[in-house]
Amino acid sequence: MAKTSAKTASSRKTLSDYISERFDDFSRSQKDVARYIVDHLDEAAFQTAEELARRANTSSSTVVRFSQALGFEGYPELQQAAIEEYRTKVAGGDTGGGGGGGSLFNFDHSEFEASLGADYANIEETARALSREQIEASVAALATSRRLLIVGVDQMAFFASYLRHLLGLLDIRSEIVSSPSQENIQKLSRIDEDTMLVALTAGRAHPLILRGLKLARHRRAKSLAITDATLSDVADHAEMVLYFSSNGPSYIRSNAALMGLVQALAHGVYARDEAAHRDRIRAFKLR
Repeated sequence: MAKTSAKTASSRKTLSDYISERFDDFSRSQKDVARYIVDHLDEAAFQTAEELARRANTSSSTVVRFSQALGFEGYPELQQAAIEEYRTKVAGGDTGGGGGGGSLFNFDHSEFEASLGADYANIEETARALSREQIEASVAALATSRRLLIVGVDQMAFFASYLRHLLGLLDIRSEIVSSPSQENIQKLSRIDEDTMLVALTAGRAHPLILRGLKLARHRRAKSLAITDATLSDVADHAEMVLYFSSNGPSYIRSNAALMGLVQALAHGVYARDEAAHRDRIRAFKLR
């Protein structure tokens, strides 16, 4: 009966829609697979179960069980549904690459071209997905917060540090939380109404990220989550959420769009008072 309902549902809606509707029913590891497929459909359509499991930081058996939980006999049937949705998007010109020239992310390209093409497509998809209202609200919060706390764990620690550096050039001081050390836990414990928490995350949110966002919400602090997962649980706790695309043919996620987003936020703060910031940066360069 489950198999029949899945096939019937998939004939009326896309695989991504069906996964999103069922998301709350999945186990924790199955949610990792669900997030990855929804946000990286073009990759899932052409990957083996083992490759998809590696990208989603889980096991191939979890991928198979996830397929069956959706009502498919196995992963090949789920992959076929992903291929059909991907082909429909390509036929309609919605590949995430935009533009009349088509996406640069083409599976017939060399690995080098595919990697650069994916970065290009991710930046454009991110720009299209974000609204002016989202960006303006985030920039205003960054520019006016009395205390700024930026949280980024593992590879996100680099981007947290880079955002702090860019804002520091504009005389906006901030603190970094990059690991669950005692010192960093104390930084989180000092969150109050004058604090703004910025959380950067990719894939499943680190427990430290969720802890910080929940604390910020409890203490009525502003919070901004920057994430590559549209189904990420950080959206349930953050006041503002900015999504970036991280599709990529490599063994790592593409961070080109995240880098561009971080720089765009800093530029937005700079543009609020360009004359004053220009003088400060000029003085900084002369040191």
